[in-house]
Amino acid sequence: MRHTLPVAPQFYVTAPQPCPYLEGRMERKLFTALTGGEAGALNDSLSKQGFRRSQNVLYRPSCADCAACLSARIRVADFAPSKTQRKVARRNADLEREATSPWATEDQFDLFRRYLDTRHADGGMADMDIFEFAAMIEETPVRSRVVEYTRPGAPDDGRGRTTRARRHLTAVCLTDVLDDGLSMVYSFYEPERAADSLGTYIILDHIEMARAAGLPYVYLGYWVPGSPKMHYKSRFSGLEVYFKGQWQSIGNPESYSAATHPLSVHPIAEQVARINLPDSMPRSVQPARILPK
Repeated sequence: MRHTLPVAPQFYVTAPQPCPYLEGRMERKLFTALTGGEAGALNDSLSKQGFRRSQNVLYRPSCADCAACLSARIRVADFAPSKTQRKVARRNADLEREATSPWATEDQFDLFRRYLDTRHADGGMADMDIFEFAAMIEETPVRSRVVEYTRPGAPDDGRGRTTRARRHLTAVCLTDVLDDGLSMVYSFYEPERAADSLGTYIILDHIEMARAAGLPYVYLGYWVPGSPKMHYKSRFSGLEVYFKGQWQSIGNPESYSAATHPLSVHPIAEQVARINLPDSMPRSVQPARILPK
């Protein structure tokens, strides 16, 4: 009888490219493939160490002289909404939530395109077509959900007669279910409703979903001091960041620096050696390979 032993994850490093958060910086990512029967356990373990998922890849910033990007999560038990956040919740009280399997639809893609064209027209995802969008949603080897938010439309059947109101897709979030929380992989929403603070509302609703499921954390992705795009995350109470190899309360956001320093990042081989893998996976410490653009 032949036995197949579990294979240790192989880590790679991307070639430097312009940073989307801090002007004039170059970013680099450490990443590994997320495949096989241990994908869920690896996603759980590495998410606790500052990694994020994109399709079947787990990645973490590993820039040459910059350590500004910090993975952020909310401690559900310690979260208390601010006055402004309570207003956001009331403003969006008519939204209905439905969590479905990770399956892309044309309505989702139409909303996604409107969102990108209005808010991120010059971003790295600006040229995504419907096939790439479907891959982003559907290519997941872990437990994922598409959380849709809809609101009622005009109760008109097109001939001037009142009928049951149709629901309009207003916001979407691709969410991973981890063993200790919900990880918000990517969210987008109706750009014409910017005044409704839908991005904040989606986070508030995920906190409530995690609380109802008995999950202690909601993972928000990266918080970057000095980046206006990321400032909103620091407004949530109970926020903690993965800093110098451990999770800690964010404290005063102004105390974090986005300054570069040649000694701010450990060598790649040392970073890989410090990664904790699930107990079922063998340890194989090797320098990561740098991939060309």
